[in-house]
Amino acid sequence: MQISFVVPIFNEEGNVAKLHEEILKVARGLKQTFEIIFVDDGSRDRTPQILKTLKPLRVLTLRQNAGQTAALDAGFKAARGELIVSLDGDLQNDPANVPAMLEHLSKNQLDVVCGWRQKRQDSAEKKFISGGAKFLRELLIKDHVHDAGCTLRVYRKACFEGMSLRGELHRFIPALLVWRGFRIGELAVNHRPRTAGQSKYTLTRTIKGLMDMLTLWFFHKFASRPLHMLGAMGIMSALVGMAIGSWMFVERVFFADSISNRIWPLVAVFLVLFGVQIFVSGLIMDLIIRTYNPKFYEIKDERENK
Repeated sequence: MQISFVVPIFNEEGNVAKLHEEILKVARGLKQTFEIIFVDDGSRDRTPQILKTLKPLRVLTLRQNAGQTAALDAGFKAARGELIVSLDGDLQNDPANVPAMLEHLSKNQLDVVCGWRQKRQDSAEKKFISGGAKFLRELLIKDHVHDAGCTLRVYRKACFEGMSLRGELHRFIPALLVWRGFRIGELAVNHRPRTAGQSKYTLTRTIKGLMDMLTLWFFHKFASRPLHMLGAMGIMSALVGMAIGSWMFVERVFFADSISNRIWPLVAVFLVLFGVQIFVSGLIMDLIIRTYNPKFYEIKDERENK
């Protein structure tokens, strides 16, 4: 198998048939062996019934709605192709861009080509939020990708060896791959307005994405030794607390000043206890890091329509 098309689907009854038709047309034109994988992320409309009628197609059905990242992770793990093409299920990504992206990947010896929606067909609110997220992303994780929110990408399968995605981390796959030494490129792609269904992007999802960005920054900096950060914070807090406590001790013993009506002794105790707690937390995280790897989705069914 040379190419796997992976598409996360959630309540897209008005789009899946047309999307499958467009992908199939492009895939056949590539003159390479291919498979199309649609991951049904617990759809509650007529999407599952429509998927049964589409051929050729591999359908992965998640037991419950686990989110776009989980659906992509399931699709990537199931993919058999040497190259993996990911697209959104809302028809806003244009499959016609895939041949140029594959050529760009091969010509420049890249591991990933990310789509760049230079002319986005989204609301002003969505563009504003994306702009703010891009600013923070460049500040914290520096992936140098113009459009991390674009799902239209081409990967070499090796990119996902040993990688598991969760939360809203699909936006930060380029950053994860850059840190691992993979070569990333970009190509301008067409972006179409949504014509059916409803957008799945909400304020809650945006906030989760920001939290994942901070988590990613932390793990990039301190994944192997969280004690380096938490331990340093704990020691600094404890030292400041002990310094304040020593100052209060000197004032009380040598200058006979009353400290019972002052807040500084309480601050000193708080900082010392806080420092000890943070330091111990760093030790515990050092022990358990990378050993706790829960699975956040479950595949209910897998079938292949031929």
